[in-house]
Amino acid sequence: MDIELKLTEGVSPEDEDIILEHLKAYNVATFGQSDRRELAIPIYDEHNNLLGGLTGYTGRGWLYIGMLFVPEEMRGKGLAARMLDMAEQEARARGCIGAYIDTMNPDALSVYLKQGYIEIGRLKGLARGHDVTWLEKRF
Repeated sequence: MDIELKLTEGVSPEDEDIILEHLKAYNVATFGQSDRRELAIPIYDEHNNLLGGLTGYTGRGWLYIGMLFVPEEMRGKGLAARMLDMAEQEARARGCIGAYIDTMNPDALSVYLKQGYIEIGRLKGLARGHDVTWLEKRF
């Protein structure tokens, strides 16, 4: 079989879907069927404008928090902690044993540590001296 490798700056959404379908098929064959379910806690203002929130999913017994954003003018009021608590409660109801998240933001890292997350890994020395920290919390 002849193959061609070509470096590009991206692929079409259709090509990305094909790669994802191959990966999903492999994962199901290797690890079994996933019970992945999306989870979101959006923040809306009084005019129903989306301002921020939390997104993630549960699957294979864990909650993954993909994004958590609180607008600057709303920070320091416990919104991140409330969203984390809500997501964790739902994850427990779905049978999860823990949650994980990653961050480059030192302020966010502080919030996660206060919420009981522990550091499980760190990639140091990204551009401009930033680090990526991975955290988990077992329920």
